[in-house]
Amino acid sequence: MSAPVGPYSPSRRAGDFVILSGQLGLVPEGPTQLVEGGAPAELRQALVNATALLEAEGAKLSDVVKATVFLPDLADFAACNEVWMEFFDAPRPTRSTIGVAALPLGAHAEVELWAFAPRG
Repeated sequence: MSAPVGPYSPSRRAGDFVILSGQLGLVPEGPTQLVEGGAPAELRQALVNATALLEAEGAKLSDVVKATVFLPDLADFAACNEVWMEFFDAPRPTRSTIGVAALPLGAHAEVELWAFAPRG
């Protein structure tokens, strides 16, 4: 897993919730770099990376109840929805998608997740 690109924790457990910081589509090994392919490819990789973070906290994607997606170009909204449906079955988590001026490293997509995952 790539190191965070800033001074923050990638994930934190707060009681029954696991909260993930915004995830970029970073290549998991090696130098800090984004996968190629624009917003859909980056969102796909960000969700793969998020899955690993959730699993480390004893949670899974199906535990996600709230998500926020950040896109510098809202023209990528439909393509990112297609990726979203690859990862989340109904009932899907609640989600907001926010158009932003820019993202770290020039990323085309970022996703933040909240999972409800009571411990054992």
